[in-house]
Amino acid sequence: MTVTKTQEGTTLTVVIEGRLDAKSSPELEEELGELEGVEDLIFDLKDTIYISSAGLRVFLNAQKIMDDRESMVVRNANEDVLDIFKETGFLKILDVEV
Repeated sequence: MTVTKTQEGTTLTVVIEGRLDAKSSPELEEELGELEGVEDLIFDLKDTIYISSAGLRVFLNAQKIMDDRESMVVRNANEDVLDIFKETGFLKILDVEV
């Protein structure tokens, strides 16, 4: 997995490439930290090919942090990743733009 972060003001965009699984999710959690100073968080999943339950936990934790802030959005998920969100009920938890 490769993570690329771009911050413009209080908006942080996180691009995830590859597999977000039990092995790589701790790296993403470390990259995100406490999201200090971030009001808007965007996950770009255009190059994400798989998300495991450990990866979903990272999204859930980020959403909990962002609940008291402006927004968190997941963008550009492919059909396989959207199916994972759908099957796990995460489409009801996350703001997923298709």
